Amino acid sequence: MTHSINTPEMAALLSWLKSAREKQALTMRDLSTRLDKPHSYVQKVEQGERRLDVVEFVWYCEALGINPLQGIKLLAAKKGPLCS
Repeated sequence: MTHSINTPEMAALLSWLKSAREKQALTMRDLSTRLDKPHSYVQKVEQGERRLDVVEFVWYCEALGINPLQGIKLLAAKKGPLCS
């Protein structure tokens, strides 16, 4: 099994998260403050050096004011049906 961090699906998800941050004119530092994490946390997530578990993903989305289900739907559209 391939590690999820090196997949097209993860790249699409990270691009979606970064785009949401940029659309709000938030810097990585702004987002890291909202998350109560160091700046390097956001940087590593966006660069694909750090994975988010499902709970962290939800917190990240909440900090951005976006619906985490949209990110899941993005993955489903990229990959096809995730569950049969």
